[in-house]
Amino acid sequence: MSADRVAPRTERAFVTPEGVDLRLNIGDAGQRAGAFLLDAAIIIAVLVAFTLVVLFTGVGAVSAAGTAGAEMMAVIWLVIFFLLRNFYFTAFELSAAAATPGKRIMGLRVAARDGGRLKAESVFARNAMRELEVFLPMSVLFTRASEGGVDGWIYLLTFVWAAIFVFFPLFNRDRLRVGDLVGGTWVVRTPRRKLTRDMADESAGRMTTYAFTQPQVDAYGAKELHVLESVLRQGDRASQRTVAERIMVKIGWTRAPYETDRDFLTAYYAALRGRLEQKLLMGVRRRDKHDV
Repeated sequence: MSADRVAPRTERAFVTPEGVDLRLNIGDAGQRAGAFLLDAAIIIAVLVAFTLVVLFTGVGAVSAAGTAGAEMMAVIWLVIFFLLRNFYFTAFELSAAAATPGKRIMGLRVAARDGGRLKAESVFARNAMRELEVFLPMSVLFTRASEGGVDGWIYLLTFVWAAIFVFFPLFNRDRLRVGDLVGGTWVVRTPRRKLTRDMADESAGRMTTYAFTQPQVDAYGAKELHVLESVLRQGDRASQRTVAERIMVKIGWTRAPYETDRDFLTAYYAALRGRLEQKLLMGVRRRDKHDV
């Protein structure tokens, strides 16, 4: 067998707008299920805390209002549950991390399948489908149970409905939910990686040769910093040439005869990293080149 690296079955090509082919690994079904269970536990914990606060602070008012008060509290609880389960996922996935707490713990994040920026409409679409996938059958069961019981065929219908969506990722190679298909997204692994010492030293050394202006450094954000780091790690000359040329065009940089692609990218990486760290200390964080 060849000693060359064999790509794992979960590895996929991910071509960025800069033309770089990054190799990403798809999150498997176990990781995604674990992330969802962790997020569900957080949501339930918040609901339990909210319920306890209401019981201890508003029990007198609810008792005085009688049945109407109890029904009002039930309506408020359902509204809070609806808002929490929808905006919890949406808000966290629209953040710079593009991941809920559960996904971050499991080392996952949401990404656009076309390699571009993760758009708000994609996040809304993938999470809106979760209502159909999970919460609609649950709501049907709870509603019928509160009305005096659930017929056997309701249990069967709910089970079949939920099973279709729950097991759907197992029957496609990219482990996509229906929400991922609708939103044009997928969930990928994001292992933590730190700069190696030699790359950090190399970046610092190149900074003495290149003098970038603040507008030139501010042309890109944190997402492009990660892409640039990946390009430098991979060491592929074609990718480095493509990225270097795109950056030079965007920032208006004129290449000197002695400049190499890696020298330029390493210096720009150091400048961009330093600028972002400076902004972070001042409470300003730019997610990518589109974030103004």
